[in-house]
Amino acid sequence: MTRLAGKSAVITGGGTGIGQAIALAFAREGAQVAVAGRRKQKLEETLHLLRQAGCSALALEGDVTKAADTERVVKSTEDAFGKMNVLVNNAGALSVSTIETIAEEDWDRVMATNVKGPFLMSRASLPAMRRAGGGSIINVGSVLGIVAIRDRAAYCASKGGVTMLTKAMALDHAPDRIRVNCVCPSIVESDMTQNLFAETEAGRQARESRLASIPLGRFGKPSDIAGLAVFLASDESSWMTGTVIPVDGGVTAY
Repeated sequence: MTRLAGKSAVITGGGTGIGQAIALAFAREGAQVAVAGRRKQKLEETLHLLRQAGCSALALEGDVTKAADTERVVKSTEDAFGKMNVLVNNAGALSVSTIETIAEEDWDRVMATNVKGPFLMSRASLPAMRRAGGGSIINVGSVLGIVAIRDRAAYCASKGGVTMLTKAMALDHAPDRIRVNCVCPSIVESDMTQNLFAETEAGRQARESRLASIPLGRFGKPSDIAGLAVFLASDESSWMTGTVIPVDGGVTAY
C-alpha cells in the first residue's frame, strides 16, 4: 500500500504507544519516517521495526520543549530525505491532579510538553514544508481538550490549548498549502496511561467505572489512532484543515 509514497514525516514521541503505531502505519503506506523523542533506547526499538518493514527511517534524540532540538530534528530529516511533508506532534505529558494538588513545576512540565512542544516543532517545520510545496501537521490532542473530567485540570488546559492552536495555525498557514488537523483520543492503552489504575480493588473499580463511560466498551489501542493519522497525512484529506476529530469510543457523543 502506498498512500504516503513520496512523503517524509517526523513523529514526536515516536518510541512507544501511539507514536510508534503511527510510525509503523506510515511505513506500511510508503513514507520515509523520522521518529523523535528523549528516550534513545525506545527510539532505537522503533527504528529497528521500521527498517524491518523496509522503511527508510531515522531515530533522532531531542526534547520538543527546546527550540534548538526541534530545529535540529527538522534539519536532520530534511537533510536525510530531501524534504519534509508531514509532522505528527504526538509527544505528551499527563498529570492526575486538580489546580490545588498539582505542583507548579508539574504544571509547567505539562504545559511545556503539550503546548510549547507542538508550537516549537510546528514553527521549526514550516520553512521545510514551504520548500516542499505544502504539508500536513497532525496534532495529537485529546477528548479532554473538548470535554473535561475530574482530576485533570492541567491536562485539560493543555489539550484545550492544542485544540485552539490547531484551528489558529490552520487559518494562518492555509495560503502555504500547509494543513493542520487535530486527532483527539480518549483513553488509549499506552505507556502514558498504564499506571492510571492501581493494582488494587479500588484500582479495579476505577478501571471498570472508566470503561463503563465508553459506549463502545473498551479502551483505545494505538492502532485506532494510527489509521486516522495516515488519512490526515495523505492526499485523501487534501480539503481538510482546522478539524478537531474525536477518536474516543463514543465518549463525546454524550
